[in-house]
Amino acid sequence: MNISMTGRNVELTDALKEHISASIETLKKFNLDIISVNVVVSTQTKKGKEHAIVEFVINLAHKNTIVIKQNDEDAYAAIDLATNRAQKSLRRLHDKVTDHQKVGLNEVKAEEVDVKAAAEAMEDEIIPVELELYKPREVEDVLEDLKNSDKTFEIFLDNENKTRVLFKMGNKKFGLY
Repeated sequence: MNISMTGRNVELTDALKEHISASIETLKKFNLDIISVNVVVSTQTKKGKEHAIVEFVINLAHKNTIVIKQNDEDAYAAIDLATNRAQKSLRRLHDKVTDHQKVGLNEVKAEEVDVKAAAEAMEDEIIPVELELYKPREVEDVLEDLKNSDKTFEIFLDNENKTRVLFKMGNKKFGLY
């Protein structure tokens, strides 16, 4: 893993470099193949107070780059907060990678499957049912059913085997087609 430390408007002392290195070493425990870590320490003055800004750019193999920016009044505190955030994001990524295990071909081969039972279970049983739609009905019976339901129309066969539609027109009037 390559580590680069840059100070913008800040001189990186040996103690600060040691603290950054120790913080970055804690990121190795997640075994995520970290290619490089770029650390930029800078200062910014807001309302007459200086704030330390620490930015971690963590490049991972075969993954996206993680960028963490943290500011605090103290540079050491900003480094600690940024390290905690980096550990949290790397832990999430590690859990995501380890929890989504794929089933290998050997495990599938070892599993015995009764093909006949599986084929029988997949077959659907068809039971013929006579629908009410095809039974001849009187117009008065359909009108009573339509009045008692929330439907807006009813399709049915009359006694002469003609397909008819009875529908609500509003104002308690009905149409017959």
